[in-house]
Order: sequence, then C-alpha cells, then structure tokens
Amino acid sequence: MRARWYDTAAVRVVCLALLFGFAPFVEAAHQGSLSNLANGDFWWHLRTGLGILQSHAMPHSGLYSQSSTLPWMAPSWLYDVLSAIAYRVLDLRVIPLAAIACKFALAVMAFLLAGGLRGRFWPAVLLSAIAQYILINLPPLPMYCSALLFAAELLLLMGPLSAGDVRWLYGLPPLFLLWANMDVQFVIGVFVLLLFGVATVLEYWGARSGIEWLERTANLNLKSLFAVTAASLIATMLTPYGWRLYGVFFAQVTSAANPYFPGFLALRFRSPQDYVLLLLLAASFLALGMRRSRDLFQITLLLLCAFASFHSQRDAWLATLAAVAVLGFPTSGPASEEEPKSPALQRSQAMFAAVLALLLIVAAAVIHFPRSHTALLAKVGRAYPVAAAAYIRDHGLPQPLFNSIAWGGFLTWDLPEYPVAIDGRTDLYGDDFNIQYAKVMNAEAHFSTFAPFNQAATLLLEKNSLMGKALPAVAGFKVVYSDNVAVVLVREPPQP
Repeated sequence: MRARWYDTAAVRVVCLALLFGFAPFVEAAHQGSLSNLANGDFWWHLRTGLGILQSHAMPHSGLYSQSSTLPWMAPSWLYDVLSAIAYRVLDLRVIPLAAIACKFALAVMAFLLAGGLRGRFWPAVLLSAIAQYILINLPPLPMYCSALLFAAELLLLMGPLSAGDVRWLYGLPPLFLLWANMDVQFVIGVFVLLLFGVATVLEYWGARSGIEWLERTANLNLKSLFAVTAASLIATMLTPYGWRLYGVFFAQVTSAANPYFPGFLALRFRSPQDYVLLLLLAASFLALGMRRSRDLFQITLLLLCAFASFHSQRDAWLATLAAVAVLGFPTSGPASEEEPKSPALQRSQAMFAAVLALLLIVAAAVIHFPRSHTALLAKVGRAYPVAAAAYIRDHGLPQPLFNSIAWGGFLTWDLPEYPVAIDGRTDLYGDDFNIQYAKVMNAEAHFSTFAPFNQAATLLLEKNSLMGKALPAVAGFKVVYSDNVAVVLVREPPQP
C-alpha cells in the first residue's frame, strides 16, 4: 500500500530532526543557561569537581563555606568531576553545552519511552514534544541526569512487561552504578525497581492460583529478577560514600526547611507547563481505564509519581516521564492505522535524524558561542554578581561575608577566598540554619537573630531583593558598590 505523504521516510526524518534539535538549537543560539540557571547549584558542583581534581580526594566536610567544620558528602561527585573536566577544556561554554546535551537527550529518551520505535511514531513525537515543553526549565544539574536515567530505567522495565524477556533487566545494575555516583535521587529509581519486583511477584502468584490480576500472565524468571535486583542494590553502594547516600536522600526529602525554598513547594498552577502536566496525567489515567488495565506496577507507578510531582515542583519530571511511559506502553488492542515499519528502518531513520539535528546544533554553537572568557563572563554577569565579586576581591573588603543562597554556589567558584555564609548545599547547614536564613531574608525575623548576618563585615545581596532594598537605609550599613544586579554593603563601626 502506498504510504501517505506524512508517513514517508523524508517527512519522518525531518520531523524527528526538528523534535530532537529544536530546543538544543535555541539554547545554542542564545546561551540562555549562562544567565538563566534556575539556581546557583551548578557553580558549587563545578567548584567541588575542581577541588576533587586538584586534591585527588573526596570531600567530607563543607569546603568553601564558613561551616567548613561540619560533615558533608558530595553525592553527585561524578557529575561534579565531569563538569570540572569539561570546564577545563571548554571554559564557561560547558554551561550551555550541558543544557544542549540534556535537552537533546530528553527529546530522544522521551521519544523512545513513548514507543517511537514500536510503531507509534506520531504519538511518540507528540509525547516527546509535550515532555520537553513541561521540563523546559529543568536546569542542567544532577537532577536532569536523574530524569534521563529514570527514563532509561522505565525503558528497561517496560521491556519485560511487554515481552516477558528478563534480558532487558540486565542493563539495570550498570545503570544504577552510574546513577548512584551521579545523583542522590538514584534512591527513587531503587524504589521503582522494588515496586516492579513486588508487582511482578504478586502477578506471578495470582497467575499460579488462577486469579487474573492483569490482562497478561507472568512469564518472567523470578530468580533472575531477584538476582538483578540484588545486583542493582549492591551497585548503588559502590560509591565513595557507600550506603550513607541513602541517609542523605531521606534527610533531604524529609527536611523541615523544604517549605521555605521554591523548588520544594507544591505545584501552584501559575504556569502553562503545570496545566499541560495535569492534562498529560489525566490522559495516562484515561488510557489505563480504556485498556481496562489492572497492571499493578503501572497504576502504582503513576499514582506515586503524580503525588511526588504535585507535592514538589522540582520533581515534575517524575510524573511527566511516568505518564509518557504508560501512554507509550504497547497494548493488545486494535492495530495502529500507521503502515508498519521494520525495526531496522525505524532505527536508521531515528539515527539519521539525530545526526542531522546534532549537525545543526553544532553549527549554531560554532556561530553563536562567544570566543573569549570575558564575553562568556559578561553573559553570566546579567544574573550573577560578577562585577560585585570583582569589587570585593580588588578592594579586599573585610570578612566574614554574608550572601544570599542563590549566589552562594557562584561565589564558591568565583570568589573562593571568601567562604560563603550559605549556598545550595542545604544538607550541609541543617534545618535550623536554613529556616532561620529563610525567615530573615523574608523579613519574618530580625537580621540580628541570625548569627552569620549579625557577624558579617561585608554583605553581598541581590539589588532587587527585599533585604537588598531595605538594608541601605538601615543605620550601621554603608553601600560601597551597586549595579543593576547586586549591592555590596559593609558594616560601619559604631559611633562613639
């Protein structure tokens, strides 16, 4: 049968090239990540990686901070080291390049997860585009690595679900080995793997007793599943910090200070992405209902990921990718109206489109990326206190320094000779410290009640922040530097 015009190889390749390359191409052309990182965490990750390369040792205390005597671990040490190596080669271009790589990988992984190579080409294109739109503001941090590895885990788990072939699961131990050294949120992946194991065992027992728990019967080798699960758990402990990373994860998730930081707040439905995520989740639950599915793993996965994402904005990637996986899961319903394509042909089309997209992205990067470190730093200075930090350094302003949490990470990289009062390593400082900081910066408590603020000799604050606007008018503080981004104050000696 003659292929429809929209289903020809040329149209598919062009569509995939646009799907894979549009968001990375825009990033390459504008380098928005240089000045629009959602927070300053990338900078302390970079500083940590540079420190590891220099000292050839893992950090066990709060380096570059005024709380340097407190214990601290770097759970994303591999991400930090890779960022530092890339920085030494590429300078600050590593930031937009990391954003480009993450966005490209997300487009590809979402397409695969949605069944793009299983005869569901156009639905997969749509789902991948939706996933990219929802996660468009996800910064290129270890969390992005967790999102990509979570998608890879779902791909490996959905293989046995659809084909009953345990060999799909053999990729899980190396995946968890990488994930555990890349980001502490690997614990989420472990929980999903255990959920899959429990659901499979229940299904197996149901099938053995004649009870149809699902629309299919279990045909996995449970011994192999248990072995893979055990190997995966062991792999998560093959890190410089061993099993202690589990404690770090649960301490972060249950921190009493989380409600004081925007990323941990529940979805507020103030952006279009929130509403699109809601519609995507509704579609995935509707799909399960239309299939009359009693798949315990998919139902529970979707429910738990939806709860986590609605509870915390920063975890929107969980519900997004889980919904894409459920919608892309193969069913035994009516065949698709698309003309079936051979798997080899589909793979070759996808690979050709990916190469084409990469060529366009590289061309955009070569044309638009600044050539000098000064030009790159100028872009960073649109949102970070590049000039203010230089002023503090050049004039040798007195220590200790007080800074906002958003700029703490940047200062560990750009002004390491001035230990920061606080940065994005919230697990380093503890709940009481973080809560006191948030209350002071939101004018819920007087600054004299917070020791780092009360003892600071130099203060570096956002020009348009609440404290940045109020302190210049407070007796005892003198503005010594100000620009469109930052304000620097020093504490004046008391009048006799």
